[in-house]
Amino acid sequence: MKNTYDIIVVGGGHAGCEAALASSRMGLKTLMLTINIDNIAHMSCAPSVGGTAKGHLVRELDALGGEMGWVTDQSALQFQTLNRSKGAAIWSTRVQVDKNRYKLVMRTILEKQRNLDIKQALIEEIVTDGRVAIGVKDQFGNVFYGKAIVLAPGTFLNGVIHIGLKSFPSGRAGEFSSKRLSENLKMLGFEMGSFKTGTGPRLKGSTIDYSKMEERWGDKNPRPFSHRTVRLGFREFPCYITYTTPETHEIIMKNLDKSALYSGQIKATPVRYCPSLEDKVVKFSERERHRVILEPEGIDTDEIYVSGLGNSMPFELQYEIVRSVPGLEKAEIMRPGYAIEHDIVFPHQLHPTLETKLVENLFLAGQINGTTGYEEAASQGFWAGVNASLKVKGKGPFLLDRSEAYMAVMVDDLVTKGTNEPYRMFTSRAEYRLLLREDNADMRLMERGYELGLITYEAVERMRERKRRIDEEVERLKNLKIYPEEWINEELDAMGEAPIDEVTTCYQLLKRPKLDYRTVMRLCGGEAIDNPEVIKGVEIEIKYDGYIRRQMQEVEKFKRLESIKVPYDFDYRAVQGLSNELREKLERIRPISLGQASRIPGMTPAALSILMIMLEREQKKNRKKGEEDAD
Repeated sequence: MKNTYDIIVVGGGHAGCEAALASSRMGLKTLMLTINIDNIAHMSCAPSVGGTAKGHLVRELDALGGEMGWVTDQSALQFQTLNRSKGAAIWSTRVQVDKNRYKLVMRTILEKQRNLDIKQALIEEIVTDGRVAIGVKDQFGNVFYGKAIVLAPGTFLNGVIHIGLKSFPSGRAGEFSSKRLSENLKMLGFEMGSFKTGTGPRLKGSTIDYSKMEERWGDKNPRPFSHRTVRLGFREFPCYITYTTPETHEIIMKNLDKSALYSGQIKATPVRYCPSLEDKVVKFSERERHRVILEPEGIDTDEIYVSGLGNSMPFELQYEIVRSVPGLEKAEIMRPGYAIEHDIVFPHQLHPTLETKLVENLFLAGQINGTTGYEEAASQGFWAGVNASLKVKGKGPFLLDRSEAYMAVMVDDLVTKGTNEPYRMFTSRAEYRLLLREDNADMRLMERGYELGLITYEAVERMRERKRRIDEEVERLKNLKIYPEEWINEELDAMGEAPIDEVTTCYQLLKRPKLDYRTVMRLCGGEAIDNPEVIKGVEIEIKYDGYIRRQMQEVEKFKRLESIKVPYDFDYRAVQGLSNELREKLERIRPISLGQASRIPGMTPAALSILMIMLEREQKKNRKKGEEDAD
């Protein structure tokens, strides 16, 4: 049996798919091992991709050469841009997808990919030589050897499902759990914990009364996730919105002792930002109702996903809960909701490449690192797959910083700060979010994807041309004059804008919040361009010019700290003036730069100054030694 590879990816979820595709496309012989080949890229929870900050991750993945955006476009049922009423920095795309088509498209891509083999196996052990990972062993004792391992087990790592007071081992409803692999990681010395997530019930669509609900459609002219998508030929499906009732809340409160979460049966830490229905009713008792969204699972199924009713109550009580909601009075449950506990490896034990500090050549990606969400997992899978490949090739690592990408913010948060609860991406986590918009993801990252060999020359040239056209149009508007004529001021007044009393430029006029590009061009009589993407880029660059320049100045300060590297074996015990607590954190995290050290919880300006002085002394000492050796 062929069992020797460059890269072995354990897991066929969103992280595993991106890792396997990245490494095989970088020319490395790759093996993907998954418990059930039929469920590669399966969506365990909501049938959607994207959302606030998550849409940013998907576009970044696409710009670097990842696959999630393309597969989403091919299986889309509805596109919606979130936060439209707010600033461009937090506009985020969310796409409803046909989840069966999604996993079929992804599996087809994986099976046709050169350098990639897929095998079904339950992995129970990381095979090591000393402190170096050299392969994996399955439940039958078969060993697969690899130069680097990417471990992406999702919720399967010692997964336990809870429905009411009943629980059973399972990585996902109807699938095996991987308990022995979790025990093996503990034997290797990893510090581990347990997190809890869950999913809502699925209902039979024909038993739902949609007339009692609010119908919600998506964007009329959506922008695809992927730069590779030429045309979106999807059939749009609506979602429906309803709400819980006082009756719903009463059922929950009367039966909390039967909830796995509130009976004490679940010990793991839950997702704070996506609470179960029990949590919402208990913690927000002043609320009379909570929103419930019904989402189609696909074109060829009558199954409906219910967002907002996720719970860990017994099956019979789930029926009462569901039928207390307007429109669901006669609804039939096809699959009950459930909570799931799974093991994680605390991510402070990882290098910024996502390679473990404890075992060389072992990389971790996805929920094993304490995150939640398809998009977070896929981004980590790509990051780990690329870095594992570069290490095998003997090349330097792929590392972005917090000013370049949301995925870099996530990785830096995980390895620097760690997490004591399931980590979810938000725009508020990014200090430079005005620079890290969805619309400029390709301009920020496509050159890096091209360098990795994962983006084509044609794609990067199209991006360069768009960037050139945006820059040219911004410069042209700086020179186009507009005069304070009476008819112009009348129109400005009608739009609620102040009149102009002297000659100005189209550039200055477009800075006004109520004016768009086409209106300004009509007022000044100039010839307008007709490319919507270029127009959007021009409007954002001009309207946010002052804010963008301010953030660029902040980035320069940030990069100065990032440029001061800290040797991995730096002796923090020799640094006088550091508290014992901070010294322990520095030794545990082992920051690669002074910038990363500055983000360690508890770091003070005084301690940072001491570190900077000691690093400068160390560098001078090393330079002097080098000069003496040269003599």
